[in-house]
Amino acid sequence: MTTQLHVFNAGYIGTNAYLLADPSRKEALLIDAPHEVWEDVAPLLEKLGCRLVALWLTHGHWDHTGDAARIQSDGVPVAAHEADRILIETPEIMAPLTPPEVSLRPARIDQVLEDGQELDILGMKAEVRHVPGHCPGNVLFHFPTLGAAFVGDAIFAGSIGRYDLPGGNFAVLEQSIRSRIYTLPPETKLLPGHGPATTVEAERKGNPFVRD
Repeated sequence: MTTQLHVFNAGYIGTNAYLLADPSRKEALLIDAPHEVWEDVAPLLEKLGCRLVALWLTHGHWDHTGDAARIQSDGVPVAAHEADRILIETPEIMAPLTPPEVSLRPARIDQVLEDGQELDILGMKAEVRHVPGHCPGNVLFHFPTLGAAFVGDAIFAGSIGRYDLPGGNFAVLEQSIRSRIYTLPPETKLLPGHGPATTVEAERKGNPFVRD
């Protein structure tokens, strides 16, 4: 396995973006695109000799999609869940919830992601799981060969995503975490949209908001 994982913390509120790169294949995948992350990703891609083949969005909130339009303009296809199309393609509806200096540029969904879908990327398979509650279209990407899942803002180390934003719902989020995240293998590393990584086992045992 030659896949490399690079973590970027970017944007106005410290959002994590994840780059999976395989120099042997000369290909890379970016998961989430906070504002100004491309300034760091582009030089790394050049250094690794990799081409970005896809941008996958865990959900449509502005802090995860700020650079999506910029990246898409270079011909990189964007994948996201249908339920967040309105946020991604008409981001100005989020303006009342963003700082005034934030630029909201629309991107478009090139590939619609569905619950249970299996994707092939970088010679690996990734399972899509729909985990609404924080946002209607929040999904996670589970890579069994990496023992990792990129979970967006559904769950954090010792915490959970906000559910007081439009489209949020605690009961839905709680059910999503129990049925879609806690059912992953216990040793699975959870890579969230904010803060440090954790594991399924750690959150099942110690998350104070959703106990197993």
